[in-house]
Amino acid sequence: MNKKMILYTLGKMLKMEGYLLLLPFLTGVIYQESVSIYFLIVAISVWLLGTFISYHKPKIHTIYAREGFLIVALSWFCLSLFGAFPLWTSQEIPSYIDAFFEIVSGFTTTGSSILNDIEALSHASLFWRSFSHWIGGMGILVFVVAFLPDASGTTLHILKAEMPGPVVGKLVSKVKMTSQLLYKIYTALTLLEVIFLMAGGMSFFDSLLNSFATAGTGGFAIKNSSIAFYNNAYFDMVMTVFMILFGINFNLIYFILIKKISTVFKSEELRWYLGIIVCATMLITLNIMHMYPSLLEAFRYAVFQVASVITTTGFITADFALWPFFSQIILFLLMFVGAMAGSTGGGIKVSRIVIYIKNAFSEMKRMVHPHSVVSIKFEDQHVEPSVINNIHTYLVSYFMVFCSSLLILALQNIDFTSAITAVTTYINNVGPGLGIVGPTGNFSNINVVFTKFMEKIKQFFMN
Repeated sequence: MNKKMILYTLGKMLKMEGYLLLLPFLTGVIYQESVSIYFLIVAISVWLLGTFISYHKPKIHTIYAREGFLIVALSWFCLSLFGAFPLWTSQEIPSYIDAFFEIVSGFTTTGSSILNDIEALSHASLFWRSFSHWIGGMGILVFVVAFLPDASGTTLHILKAEMPGPVVGKLVSKVKMTSQLLYKIYTALTLLEVIFLMAGGMSFFDSLLNSFATAGTGGFAIKNSSIAFYNNAYFDMVMTVFMILFGINFNLIYFILIKKISTVFKSEELRWYLGIIVCATMLITLNIMHMYPSLLEAFRYAVFQVASVITTTGFITADFALWPFFSQIILFLLMFVGAMAGSTGGGIKVSRIVIYIKNAFSEMKRMVHPHSVVSIKFEDQHVEPSVINNIHTYLVSYFMVFCSSLLILALQNIDFTSAITAVTTYINNVGPGLGIVGPTGNFSNINVVFTKFMEKIKQFFMN
């Protein structure tokens, strides 16, 4: 294992975080907020630490699969570890554990929050929370590969580790060029959403931060009532469209830009993705139409919430905990489905689920006809056995983590609905769940449970 290259890359990542922390500092300066000094101090400290760690570049700078996955895991941890400091040192979030939870939720684009009064935060902290979504949406290591001048020694393994899906490939011949191209698309779509929101009358600051959260499909709101605060049908529809766009594989968006429209229409995963959205929206609209003045009004809330959940964005325009149980179950299942592979969305991914379903049917067919040769096709290509094995491994690991997390919460006095949706929503990076973590609640109670659980573990070992 190339340990020196791992440490070197982590140093570069910390330097990058130091630069990024200057943006909330400047935001605080613009709005004349005293908390901005804390962002500057942390920015300089993190940059100096990163410079020290990455001072000497290793002679061997090749990165393979093991290094790639380890770099990504350590980078997310270090990014969050230092990213929480300005929120904590400024006392905007008094507890470091709470600040760490909040920024981890931001960088991982989960969108779950422990804050009871979001609007009490400064503009600088609000910017940093939402910007963390934008950074984490595409992946900080993809950013490093794209923009660092000496990142050419990295390989496709970092891109694979950052952008999970059954198969990850390059849009162009070089990984660095692929990363740059992804960020150009990502940035262009973000700016386009800002323009559309401002055209409807939303302020520049709100438009920018809401677009950050939409692009990263994170869903950190800057208002206590999320997007419901604006109560504007135009804003709802704009954000619905962009949530769905950011849930689409960026390869397909690239094909649209180079006018290969036929390739886009042939995408099997896209058809499944859009089909699930349409079906879920129709079912929920019909199920909740008696709760709203018109069918159009019911559709407005249904399609927004479906797009928000399946793309794992987590924005809210209605308290869906008050919707009929049938609609709640549909949204709960959509949390697992997630968006398309190669997008900023979370969840299991549509492609994995489709391949898994096809594999299940092929195995049943094989049981009936043992001597038949059954081949699985996806996107008009035969699925390699290695890909299926990877999906099996992923799903087994996924549900092992799911069950373990659920058992930890079960040790405390939390109702089943709150526990299972809490685990579901933060494993799939959705944001809101049901019960105490529902649309009108937050994760402050869950955080208390975690703290109490750790205290009991400590007492157990001390006794």
